[in-house]
Amino acid sequence: MKTLYISDLDGTLLNTDAEISPYTAERLNYLIEKGLNFSIATARTNATVVQMLRDVNINIPVILMNGVATYDLKNDRYVDVKPLTHNAKAVLFAVIKNHIKSGFVYTIDENGLNTYYENTDSPNAIAFIEERQKKYNKKFTKVRSFEDCMDKPVVYYSIDDKKEVLEDAYEQLKKCSELRIEFYRDIYNTDHWYLEVCSSEASKRNAVITLKKMYGFERVICFGDNLNDLPMFEVCDEAYAVMNAKEEVKAQADGIIGSNNENAVVKFLEKSITL
Repeated sequence: MKTLYISDLDGTLLNTDAEISPYTAERLNYLIEKGLNFSIATARTNATVVQMLRDVNINIPVILMNGVATYDLKNDRYVDVKPLTHNAKAVLFAVIKNHIKSGFVYTIDENGLNTYYENTDSPNAIAFIEERQKKYNKKFTKVRSFEDCMDKPVVYYSIDDKKEVLEDAYEQLKKCSELRIEFYRDIYNTDHWYLEVCSSEASKRNAVITLKKMYGFERVICFGDNLNDLPMFEVCDEAYAVMNAKEEVKAQADGIIGSNNENAVVKFLEKSITL
């Protein structure tokens, strides 16, 4: 039976240093060479994912930004993108202006990802930019207002801050049926929460369905740890939570494997599949 194995990154395939261990990279490459179909579903963008997976020969397009885009690493191109409608952009930018006044807006245009910001008043925003510029050579563009992006193909908005800072925006954004909202705790800084916004058509769930159809997979098995993985769990034939996963994720899983610091995903693959 043709099977796709797909894993979340942060908190699942990556260790607590946000890295793929040498053991996981080596064993994944061996299994892929022997015929394993393996992919990733993450909230991250291609800029960081390309660097993180540089030592792993991923052979199936990866799901980025919680399902906003599906990206072919081998051929360096997006194979599927879900942009926001004009109305959805108007709602998003109005809520940002009235409730948050910061964060990052992403566009995908002519196979290129662009990141825009209004200000860096938040220490978290400064750290976010500095880390990604240094580690991944990622480009950020300052704009007077996010409304300057109204005519651009906006695909995603992301911010992390204290829960109480973002809650009002979350409640307002939920009212727009053309938007899908993810609101969950940051696993690296537990005082902060992520608020992520994209098209209602974009989700790890829908992206998994697209990959399944695109490559004719008969079965999909996935691995995750956080609330944004639950849509993917819904459509996979089997779903496994790592030991360090949120309790809500464990409750929806078919089984619980070791922690992300124990190379749990690749060890599960080694024990469970025959190539």
